[in-house]
Amino acid sequence: MSKFYDSTQDTEDHIKLVRKFMEKPIIKLMTRARVHDASKLKAPEKAAFDRATPMLKALKYGSEEYRACLRKIKPAIQHHYAHNSHHPEHFGLDGIAGMSLLDLLEMLCDWGAAQQRTDPPGTFEKSFEVNVKRFSIGLELEKILRNTVREMGWL
Repeated sequence: MSKFYDSTQDTEDHIKLVRKFMEKPIIKLMTRARVHDASKLKAPEKAAFDRATPMLKALKYGSEEYRACLRKIKPAIQHHYAHNSHHPEHFGLDGIAGMSLLDLLEMLCDWGAAQQRTDPPGTFEKSFEVNVKRFSIGLELEKILRNTVREMGWL
């Protein structure tokens, strides 16, 4: 290489390529945001959530009473999990390990929104703790998820 090499063009080309790669997951996340939980708006989920949501709002997220209420609409919940990859249950025995980074990010957003639906609203921290235990999330992934939540300003 010449001592007069200027890396500007190579760096600008790299930046453009990285930008191109980053645009695809951004578009996919925007699509996920538009269709998030759309299965709850039609049968077989809608009628079950019409019955359960008012009761769930009055219960502490993750409590035994909350889980018991969900068990009452188990077929709708199973349908929901089967059609929404932001739930670890979507992936059967693989659970969290079957998820993509996009699934995980949507899951975190869902956790944040879910705890806001209770009266009084819960905290993201409590929701996070409940779900880390619920899904047996290992320490390394827990730290990554927690770092993401912190970076987004949700904690």
